[in-house]
Amino acid sequence: MRVLVTGGAGFIASHLVDALVARRDAVAIVDDLSTGRERNLNPLATFHHVDIRDAGALAAVFREERPEIVSHHAAQMDVRRSMADPAFDAQVNVVGMVNLLQLCAQYQVRKVVFSSTSAVYSEPTRLPADETVPVRPQSAYGLSKHVGEKYLQLYHDVHRVGFTVFRYGNVYGPRQDEKGEAGVVAIFAGQMLTGVRPTLFGDGRKTRDYIHIADIVSANLLAIDGGANGAVLNLGWGREVTDFEVFDAVRAALQSTVEPRYADKRPGEVDRIALDSSRARAVLGWTPCISFEEGIRSTVADYRRELSARPDS
Repeated sequence: MRVLVTGGAGFIASHLVDALVARRDAVAIVDDLSTGRERNLNPLATFHHVDIRDAGALAAVFREERPEIVSHHAAQMDVRRSMADPAFDAQVNVVGMVNLLQLCAQYQVRKVVFSSTSAVYSEPTRLPADETVPVRPQSAYGLSKHVGEKYLQLYHDVHRVGFTVFRYGNVYGPRQDEKGEAGVVAIFAGQMLTGVRPTLFGDGRKTRDYIHIADIVSANLLAIDGGANGAVLNLGWGREVTDFEVFDAVRAALQSTVEPRYADKRPGEVDRIALDSSRARAVLGWTPCISFEEGIRSTVADYRRELSARPDS
């Protein structure tokens, strides 16, 4: 199968690329390396250094690769930047999506698998939130992702491009950027390993639904292989985990005694979220396997190994 993965040098998509390559799919990557890392690129995949906002350059990739499936992970995903510069956020997440879908229609791509986000719900009316909960994003990032979902439906209805949308919980695991805006597991681990005192934004009781990268990859493979066509699916455990619980779990894994700092909650961030993934279980046959406790231990151990292997450590 010929699969094009956008954002394939990033945290989530690079793990998917590895899984696709391991099963001998023909994989091409599009990434502008603005946030992705060259070291994440699988050498057995074809790499195109392209920005999805550049329709001409993206068209050249489609002419060369003729993908059957597109896995779309490239995105502007910084909530704070989306609020400070919503026009840039929309250029990447909306215009980039339209560029991609135009080419999918032109080249008769069978299916697009799209990584959306639980940020589309903002503050859900009930928890855990299922896919029928009203969508009311409170950040430009959440809004632009939801607009991407709507464009997928349009291109399905008009051009018969198949799709699956995944609304991810908070994904964590190896390769997540410990210096980034998102990914508190990586951030806390990186800070504690380098002697920096971590900061909790708010009172530490803000909650998220944490899902390990391996469980995200397994869902994507099922969708790429034809499952859940036309479906919008949550991916999470349905469990609220507080920021302090994450901090405490990372601290315990590192046998640290550090105490957190506290700062004001950041604009655009929701207070509580957990995702009901019953629909993914029913229509895709997917269920998460790696518990929060197990995932934190293995992820922190991986960050420790990575840091010790760096030349400047």
